[in-house]
Amino acid sequence: MFKNAIVRIPATTISEGITSIDEGQPIYSKALVQHENYVSALTKAGVNVTVLEPVDEFPDSCFVEDVALCTSKCAIITRPGAPTRQKEAELEDMTQALHSFYEHVEKIEAPGTVEAGDIMMVGDHFYIGLSARTNAEGAAQLIAILEKYGLSGEVVPLKEVLHLKTGLAYLENNNLLVAGEFQTSPTFEKFNKLNVEIDEAYGANCIWVNDSVLVPKGYPKIQSKIEALGYKVLVVDTSEYRKIDGGLSCLSLRF
Repeated sequence: MFKNAIVRIPATTISEGITSIDEGQPIYSKALVQHENYVSALTKAGVNVTVLEPVDEFPDSCFVEDVALCTSKCAIITRPGAPTRQKEAELEDMTQALHSFYEHVEKIEAPGTVEAGDIMMVGDHFYIGLSARTNAEGAAQLIAILEKYGLSGEVVPLKEVLHLKTGLAYLENNNLLVAGEFQTSPTFEKFNKLNVEIDEAYGANCIWVNDSVLVPKGYPKIQSKIEALGYKVLVVDTSEYRKIDGGLSCLSLRF
C-alpha cells in the first residue's frame, strides 16, 4: 500500500517540453486544472501528496517519475537520458523531499542513464526497460543498488515505445495491462494479461494506488476491463500531458 506521493506543479513553459508526437501544444491553464484533479484523485486513493513548486527552467519537470525511483527500502535519484532533463534530478526541493521520507537515498552516476518511466515495480522485483533514455550502464547501477537492499531487477529491451511503462501497467494481484510489443513478450507470460487494443494504446499507462486504479479519460475498453476485475476506477483527464508524451504514472512518485 502507498502512503505518500510527490508531484510538481507544471511549469509555465510546459509547451516547450520534449515531445515525439504532433498533437498541438498543451494549454497551460487546462494543464493546471488537470494536475489539480490528478492530485485530488491521488488523495481519494488514500495517499498524502507533497506538492513541489513549478520550475520554469525545466519544461518537463512536472514528470517527476523520471527523476527518482522510490522503493520500500530506499530512494534512488536517477540520471535522465534526455540531456535537457539531467539537472532536474539535482533540484534541491526534490532532494529534500526524498530525504524527508527516506533514510537511504542513492544516486545513478555518469555515464549511466536511467529514467524511472522505464521501471515497473512488481513487489520487490523491478523490470527495467533499456531504451533511448535508460542505458545498460544505468540499469546495471540500478540493479546493484536494488540488490544492496535485498531487492532485485532485470532488464527488458524496448523496440517501439518511449518508456517501459508506456506499454505496461502493473495493477497488483498479478494483473498486468499490456500494449504493443509486450503482448507477446515471454518476460510477462506469468501475469494475468489485460491486452490493450491499438486504438487505446495511450490508455495503457494507468496506475494502481491502494486498490484504486487511476485511468486516463477517454479509454472505455480499458476502463471496462479494469472494473471487471473489481477495482475502483478513478478517471483523470490527461489530454494536455499526452501532447508532450506524458501520462498518469509520469506525474507522481508513489511510495
